[in-house]
Amino acid sequence: MLLNTFQFNPTGGHPLVVLHGLFGSQDNWRSQALEWAQGRWVITMDLRNHGMSGHHPLMNYATMAEDVCGTLDELGLKRVDLLGHSMGGKVAMQLAINQPQRVNSLVIADIAPVAYQPSHQSILAGLNSIDLATLASRKQALDLLIKYQPDVQVCQFLLKSLYKNDAGEFALRYNLKAIKDNYQAISAAPTSSIKLPCFSGPVLILKGADSHYILADHKEAFDTLLPNAELKIMTGCGHWLHAEKPELFCRLVTRFLDSLV
Repeated sequence: MLLNTFQFNPTGGHPLVVLHGLFGSQDNWRSQALEWAQGRWVITMDLRNHGMSGHHPLMNYATMAEDVCGTLDELGLKRVDLLGHSMGGKVAMQLAINQPQRVNSLVIADIAPVAYQPSHQSILAGLNSIDLATLASRKQALDLLIKYQPDVQVCQFLLKSLYKNDAGEFALRYNLKAIKDNYQAISAAPTSSIKLPCFSGPVLILKGADSHYILADHKEAFDTLLPNAELKIMTGCGHWLHAEKPELFCRLVTRFLDSLV
């Protein structure tokens, strides 16, 4: 499956590919991509069942990594820097494990290469409570969703993908059924068929200080799969560290990428 992409400054610099998280899209990274594009070629992607990319009933890290590789082939890119947030970070790690020759470096934003306990049940229930066929307005959708997820900012993020189709009906860009059906696979860890470290290239791990997605217990998993990883903690932000502290996030990523030259 080829993924929807958007390219920034496609004529200069070593290519940086950016992968969004669950329920997100490449459009979430537009401002950061514009910043990085001052010095390099940046490609943002919509992963399968998200944004403008195609829908498919199967969704796991092996298939999503294959999607990214296929899209890189279509763009004629043999080797790239990869940045992924949350679910996108796991996709990036899976690609680096499967095909390390395609990856120059990794930037992983607030996710570890481990399986997580289910944590989106209320969000899934809230989204399922919205009857798109009878929905009258975005406000009505927000009022319904906030009953299940009290954080208004999270609800607004989830509803960024709400739009009106050609028939004038409300629809969601992400494939809610596929996400629900494949949630266990999305919560799983990237997998490797070998026990030795699979990606020995440079890796930057960025963690939000107020987030619980990366814990001290995850160090062994990082050391096994990404032995050259460097961890930096961003204070004053949580899981959406790139949105909460965009200037600091962009600066840390730029400094890391510039150090590779």
